Amino acid sequence: MALVASLAASAIILRGRLEPTLALTVASLLLVASTGQVRQWLKTLRGLALLAALILAVNWVTVGPVFAASMVLLLLLLVASFSSFFLTTSPDDLSLALVKLKLPYELALELSMAIRFVPTLAREAQLIVDAQRARGLDLETGVVKRIKNTVPILVPLVVSAVRRSYRVAEAMESRCFGASKTRTWLFDLRMRRADYAALMASTGLLVYSILLACL
Repeated sequence: MALVASLAASAIILRGRLEPTLALTVASLLLVASTGQVRQWLKTLRGLALLAALILAVNWVTVGPVFAASMVLLLLLLVASFSSFFLTTSPDDLSLALVKLKLPYELALELSMAIRFVPTLAREAQLIVDAQRARGLDLETGVVKRIKNTVPILVPLVVSAVRRSYRVAEAMESRCFGASKTRTWLFDLRMRRADYAALMASTGLLVYSILLACL
């Protein structure tokens, strides 16, 4: 988590610098390769192709090709870093790590539940889209028409999300959530040598980026 945050912060600090941004992008791609989730990560890039092309075109015209290439690499770096993190870290481990960092358990639970329900909402959205298309909803022709036709998709999706939140709240109340301030854990996260090495590498990378940006 520290390494991902360091890569993201370094990329933002070095915004517009092509060579260091390219080096950070290569490092983030190596991080993705080390997770063994390359195929899943490539799937996340499909939706970014249009956004990357738009960023490249706008910055190429307004600023220049070097800055435009840097912005596209910045987008790729951020996606690679955070994708590698979320593809390898479960919401339970994330909430436990945040609690170890002295974050209130309620906030850590809210964050982990939000992450957990993202793929669930994505599946429900796809099911709603398929159901509406089966009823004759046109989602292919005309930009304005497609925007208007998203209403029959968004309304049932929001209603489903609200119903799901009520069910989760009732389940938490039935289990007396918050009744005891002292919590116990099935697993205990501990820092290992690899964690200390990653923390030192992240700190060094961040300091180097700040010094390079000041030159």
